[in-house]
Amino acid sequence: MKTDFIFTSESATGGHPDKLCDQISDAIVDRFLDHDPLAKIRAECAVSTAVLFLAARFASSATVDIAQVARKVIKKAGYEHEDFNSTTCSILTSLKELPLSDSRCFDERDLSDQEMDRIHVKQQGTFFGYACRQTPSLMPMPIMLAHKLAMRIDSVRQQKLIPYLAPDGKTQVGIEYRDRKPARIYSVGVAVTQLRSSMQTARKISDDIRQAVIEPVFKDEPLRPDEETKLFINPEGVTMLGGPSVHSGLTGRKNGVDTYGEYSRYSGSALSGKDPMRIDRVGVYAARYAAKNIVAAHLADECEVQLTYSIGSSRPVSVQVDTFDTGKVSDRQIADFIKKHFDFRLAAIVREFDLRRLPGRMKGDFYRRLAVYGHVGRTDLDLPWERIDKVSCLASD
Repeated sequence: MKTDFIFTSESATGGHPDKLCDQISDAIVDRFLDHDPLAKIRAECAVSTAVLFLAARFASSATVDIAQVARKVIKKAGYEHEDFNSTTCSILTSLKELPLSDSRCFDERDLSDQEMDRIHVKQQGTFFGYACRQTPSLMPMPIMLAHKLAMRIDSVRQQKLIPYLAPDGKTQVGIEYRDRKPARIYSVGVAVTQLRSSMQTARKISDDIRQAVIEPVFKDEPLRPDEETKLFINPEGVTMLGGPSVHSGLTGRKNGVDTYGEYSRYSGSALSGKDPMRIDRVGVYAARYAAKNIVAAHLADECEVQLTYSIGSSRPVSVQVDTFDTGKVSDRQIADFIKKHFDFRLAAIVREFDLRRLPGRMKGDFYRRLAVYGHVGRTDLDLPWERIDKVSCLASD
């Protein structure tokens, strides 16, 4: 296991084309579940110059204007320019309404233990959850700092603190590790775009980003850029506008950004655009829940939980744990603790986190907010899989 190394993670603003597609896909999920918690929905999106393509399959008693949902997200992301905006963007759809069936009409809150065993997954895959002691949220430091920079860029644009910023932007943070612990900020990268009506110089953009974005983000952090930290602010020069008019976007293309910034493993399946009865979405949340509680209970300083499901099973066929030699007990014992205290059956996960009803409780805007700045480790949202309510029972084992 490496102990001294440099690791970088990236994030993206809400106007990045890939993140725009993720938000549109999840906004559609929100709208269906807000009106019909039992809805089944799969939505995928692709965007390019002045064109957005939406494919959706759904079974629901709700009626949703899918194109209108997409236009609202485009506007909310800040695209109000001639090149790409919510009014003139052409939206092409491929929609398939599936017949309603008795198999979808169950309330997981009323199921007996035997009935939950009969709710099988219809996807297969291996899903990962990770936690470590690098940050208070028990997330790797590079991705958390990259997310904070992306949030700050969106904030200063919306507040017009930097009025010439366009919605598209990316961030990157490199951390130098010593003895597998964060030791210093190795690099900070920020790439932003400006409105076509603006003609700011590279020097002006660099100064503004330093003062309004980088300095506030690192002000209260335990590690801050030092004299040797490499700063990359628009290293390729001034970029006009960006967004879909320059490069395309696709749902599910930023899995590393959505999870652990590639510091830990992640599934190849997209998280956005899926209702909660998809194990390839909620399995990731359940794995994070278990890993975070293990670390919070001081059973390990790092923990990766791996859940593997096969089609037709109600629970994972394999539960594996890797604590990277930081466990206070063996990985096998921790895996046994997890199996004892966490229920990874699909219906149990949906019930534990109340995943079908969260959009209704959050005014129809829950999953869309996960689609940018990460699905795990969020401190700005009250996510049920970020709770550490299993610590006492794990610590008593």
